[in-house]
Amino acid sequence: MLIVGLAPGMHGANASGRPFTGDYAGILLYETLHEFGLSNKPVSASSSDGLKLTNCRITNAVKCLPPQNKPQLTEIKQCNGYLRRELDLLPEQSVIMALGKIAHDAVLRAYGLRLAAHPFGHANTHQISAAKVLVDSYHCSRYNTQTRRLTPEMFRNIFRIACAHLGHRT
Repeated sequence: MLIVGLAPGMHGANASGRPFTGDYAGILLYETLHEFGLSNKPVSASSSDGLKLTNCRITNAVKCLPPQNKPQLTEIKQCNGYLRRELDLLPEQSVIMALGKIAHDAVLRAYGLRLAAHPFGHANTHQISAAKVLVDSYHCSRYNTQTRRLTPEMFRNIFRIACAHLGHRT
């Protein structure tokens, strides 16, 4: 599974070197990864805390910290080649989880797919190839979780969907 976020956060990956470490969004993400057996710990405190992911990687659509944490389309397009290379390294049967519309669109761009043909929506799934599936989720940001646009149960459901596509029991 490859989880694609937006961009490194100022206090998270930009400071720690590990996506979602030190960011509020990482709290729900790492708890859920641990619950589904995809990490050995429920908390990501630092890049040297011993946390290990299993059958899972985390990356971002944009590779550097964008102003106001809102990347411009030019930044997204500039970084898209890097994302494409990461997608190319995935095993044949893989799930790509997009956290938010920007990540969703970046994945589609990397594959050369039309955005209009694959609309973003929480819990939407898109067959990218014979063995690759894109699963959409609202981003696990502080705003989305505090407004309850994304609840822990909704997020766990996304992981159930993703794991089912990989044949893992949850």
